Amino acid sequence: MIFSRKLLTGLALATALTSVGVAMPAQAADLRMAWSQDATGLDPHTQTAFSSLRLLELIYEPLVRLDAELNVVPAIASSWQFAEDAKTLTFTLDPNAKFSNGEQVTSADVKASFERLLDEATAAAARSNFLSIASIDTPDDTTVVFNLSTADVPILVAMATINAAIVPASTIEADTVGTETLGSGPFVLDSWEPNSREVLSANENWAGGDLAIDGITISVLPDETAILASLRAGQTDFALLNDPLIATLVPIEANLTLNRVGVLAYNVLQLNPSRPPMDNLKVRQAMSCAIDRQAIIDAALAGEGTVTGPLTMPAFAQDPANLFCYQQDLDMARQLMEESGVDGFTATVIGATGEPPVAASEAQVLQAQLAEIGVTLEIEMMELNVYVDRWLAGDFDMAVAQNGGRPDPYPMYNRYFTKDGNLVNVSNFTDDELDSLMKQGQAETDPAKRVEIFQAFESRLAEQAPWLWLSTGYSYTAQTNAVTGFESSPTGTLFGLTKVSLQ
Repeated sequence: MIFSRKLLTGLALATALTSVGVAMPAQAADLRMAWSQDATGLDPHTQTAFSSLRLLELIYEPLVRLDAELNVVPAIASSWQFAEDAKTLTFTLDPNAKFSNGEQVTSADVKASFERLLDEATAAAARSNFLSIASIDTPDDTTVVFNLSTADVPILVAMATINAAIVPASTIEADTVGTETLGSGPFVLDSWEPNSREVLSANENWAGGDLAIDGITISVLPDETAILASLRAGQTDFALLNDPLIATLVPIEANLTLNRVGVLAYNVLQLNPSRPPMDNLKVRQAMSCAIDRQAIIDAALAGEGTVTGPLTMPAFAQDPANLFCYQQDLDMARQLMEESGVDGFTATVIGATGEPPVAASEAQVLQAQLAEIGVTLEIEMMELNVYVDRWLAGDFDMAVAQNGGRPDPYPMYNRYFTKDGNLVNVSNFTDDELDSLMKQGQAETDPAKRVEIFQAFESRLAEQAPWLWLSTGYSYTAQTNAVTGFESSPTGTLFGLTKVSLQ
């Protein structure tokens, strides 16, 4: 049983980490935080769940990161430069960058980390975004040169994710990545009790600047109503909220503040085109025509969201009204079903409990809408760990999902919808035209031409309908008036906690 094995592994790790935590000194200015969904693992290269990434980005660092305006800014690297042909990318590392044990982050650590990412045995979540790396040179401890097989401008944005975190070469050699947490990020994980609590302390070796808090104690409260009650009672200082129904209650509380920012992540109904009748294009298109995306937002997300196509980043997205059948058209949906030769069918749609909390509600609205064209949906909800395993294996008829977005379409979709994509098992869909457009967009350096290429990619993807994109929404955090300085981001990151103060 995969879930049980993972749980046991997590508990064993928690025991080891907790023993370290007992020895830590008491913290004078800890931020008391709450969220509803715990991490599913600690390996920054393999984790896909938001709940894991939000924890790991407080512990590890990539070479670069994205700021609140989605600009690429320094992290471990202090500067970088593309060659004129965009086939060489050179980084200069911050000489003050250190892992939490005090050892300097060197070019050897960067090289070892990317070699691990590229090793198929790692099953790294972002592997296919780095396949253009032909070789890595390390002329000195603070210089790293990536030699690329093709012009690859979006590789810089692809590196701005915790899935491309730099880990010590020594932990790779010892095969302890994922069982030990040794990063160069702002906090150190002192203890982890799965599905209960994490304790982090400030990393005194962090090169990113001084922190105004000594640490963070995170409580896992699966019911977001309980999180709101804890904020009201002053037992929690800061909380991550995923449920818009709960988030919209925060502004009426005098002592609480809601941070609300539009995100690049998207809600989607993933079809599995490797299974009949979803292997039938007419069936997939009929389903796309049958759904009313705005009605799903209104009924399942309390109106908190916007209809979207595959591209959610403002620099590339086009008006969804231009995409295939984005307005509900039941007549066309029934006509397409008739042309498909399929006289109705039953399928199971899977969803995770808690991430996102609206998954069950979305599935129920989809169930009602698709029944109009003879599609019977059976809804199967499960724990996040189980869902992630089945999702990664592509073991579903359909899946209600919330996937992360990127500021550039290439790292966002290359891994799902190209023949080299390392998550193609999740989409179960490739297409020669999509593959060609993705490669053109990767190699093109003219910004205007890249927009044209990726909008053609978006139109083709919506027409082929392997997935039915629904909406983008918001990232919500709530805090008491004792907390100041948090900076929200469209990526949904909690890295803004590095700027938080407690009064």
